[in-house]
Amino acid sequence: MDFSSVPLPPGELTIAKTFSFEAGHRLPGLPDEHKCSRQHGHSYKVEVILTAPSLEEPGFVTDFGALAPFKAFLNTELDHHNLHEILPFEPTSERLAQFLAGWFIQHLQPTIPGRLLAVQVRETQSSWARFDVADQ
Repeated sequence: MDFSSVPLPPGELTIAKTFSFEAGHRLPGLPDEHKCSRQHGHSYKVEVILTAPSLEEPGFVTDFGALAPFKAFLNTELDHHNLHEILPFEPTSERLAQFLAGWFIQHLQPTIPGRLLAVQVRETQSSWARFDVADQ
């Protein structure tokens, strides 16, 4: 078969990379009897989802290695911290996803070819929150 004759359809290309960190938190705005008002911890999984209309050589939306500053931020600023003590908001997964999207857009997106579509934060295997970035 001549593979050079296979047409490449137009569209967006999408990639995702998952990072992890360990942190504790509590949600002091909840009633005392709510379990999340007490100190507890999670093994967070954070997925960044990027898109591009075309590929950069050698065929990437974004080189996964270019996302290392995001991992470094998670490691130095959030890993093994009490999130309610360091963040300026109650650290729900929803707010954490929005915050991480803002950090990514401000600090990393200007230096990479892909565009951030969403950030998903997973507290457990069965629960997650996702922030979808508005068209920029």
